[in-house]
Amino acid sequence: MLWLNRQFQFIKIIKIVVLLIMCATLAGCSILTGPRVWHQAGPDVPELSVFDKTMKDFMESNKVSAGSLAITYQGRLVFARGYTWSKADSPATEPTSFFRIASLSKPITSAGIFKLIEDKQLSLDDRVIDILPFGTPEGQTPDPNLGKVTILHLLEHLGGWDRNKAFDPMFADRKISKALGSPLPITQADIITFMNGRPLQYEPGTKYAYSNYGYCLLGRVIEQKTGLSYEDYIKRIILLPLGITRMQIGHSNLEDRAPGEVTYEAKKESVYGAFNLENMDSHGGWIASAPELARFAASFDKPGDSPILSAASIETIFSLPATIAREKYKPGDYYYACGWEVRDYGNGRLNTWHTGSLPGCYTFMARWSNGVNCVVLFNKRGDGFDKIDPQLWNAVKSVSNWPDHNLFGEML
Repeated sequence: MLWLNRQFQFIKIIKIVVLLIMCATLAGCSILTGPRVWHQAGPDVPELSVFDKTMKDFMESNKVSAGSLAITYQGRLVFARGYTWSKADSPATEPTSFFRIASLSKPITSAGIFKLIEDKQLSLDDRVIDILPFGTPEGQTPDPNLGKVTILHLLEHLGGWDRNKAFDPMFADRKISKALGSPLPITQADIITFMNGRPLQYEPGTKYAYSNYGYCLLGRVIEQKTGLSYEDYIKRIILLPLGITRMQIGHSNLEDRAPGEVTYEAKKESVYGAFNLENMDSHGGWIASAPELARFAASFDKPGDSPILSAASIETIFSLPATIAREKYKPGDYYYACGWEVRDYGNGRLNTWHTGSLPGCYTFMARWSNGVNCVVLFNKRGDGFDKIDPQLWNAVKSVSNWPDHNLFGEML
């Protein structure tokens, strides 16, 4: 009998361990502990070793297991590295590894919209309600201000939706499913129909309020105007001319992870299956490598020679919004333009950038006035992750001689 009880206890322990491992996997974090080992992959560039040190210091201090960094100078990819701070038998992060990029998707969507404008299929003043065919829930009527929302309002987060005063519908699947009586997973059409019956928090064009939902609508505008899926249009019209062929919309579930995609980690958040990444396509759904995003960022460096957009479009993308009076704008302040954060000084431009954050990832893409572009991707987020911006900028300023090589041929 004692032997039998021990057998039952042993089986029980095994079941608990298996359950804990499964739960940790679904949550995107590992309960298995052990010594971490530092590993870096990609072409070694000794004169730019300051970036290796910056990434090592940041990842070790924040316990990030996977990261990637790409740097361009004068349009050339001069640095591309993957970093791993994990157990010795963990898969190595490569420079070309895929990461969820979260809101770095917004500058990509903005480029797609401006290409439609250049092709005379759209204008910044077009009303969204005249383009998208979605109705309202039965028995509800739209907010009268909904008819005032324009394409420009969506690009500049001036559409009138404020997630801080209401909620972010891109993370409210169960709420919307219940309200509409639609089964999970809900669709983008469900989200739009539901939101068409909700009040706006501001009159469009009067106040900035960051809106994932506004960029979801821009993705649907692209689909309505082109007859293509949002992903197909962006791949054909924006990415392919840049030589970017691997980027794609990511998936919500662990088992659907793309080949070469990292796994994501979080302590108190679920990173797989907890939100619908596919629905987030145009505001936060892309997965990409750091060199691919660096190539996209570099396409804005010489407006007259951009393979995807005209100089006039690029100037408009970074222009001060009409809601900010030029005489009240202080040099050194920053504003949100059409898919990018922008900081001007005097008659010049200091930098443009965007950050991205979802459970399990933090991303940063910056363009600086000295001709340097930077993309950094992590498989984790947390308090203080925004410190990577000034740390990388300090590293950039410390470089006196930039290499003359170009690694794009190896990385794209």
